Amino acid sequence: MRATRLLTAMVLGLLAGACATTTPAEQRAADENRCQSFGFRRGTDPFSKCLLDLDMNRAADRRADLYGYPYGPGWGWGPGWRRW
Repeated sequence: MRATRLLTAMVLGLLAGACATTTPAEQRAADENRCQSFGFRRGTDPFSKCLLDLDMNRAADRRADLYGYPYGPGWGWGPGWRRW
């Protein structure tokens, strides 16, 4: 009984995760639409730079999530921090 609940929860979690996954082609199309909404024309150098900047920002966000502050809020504060 417990194993079936666990298996069901895992399958539902995988299905929910698969629904939210964006393919590289979808991401590229969204980036192109965003750059065009900024006023850049397709095939120009500024358009390419806009695409590159969006990709670099996304990579920086992933790095920030990966190497976040490990101690959480309030680390170093509490009883015994001030001893006077």
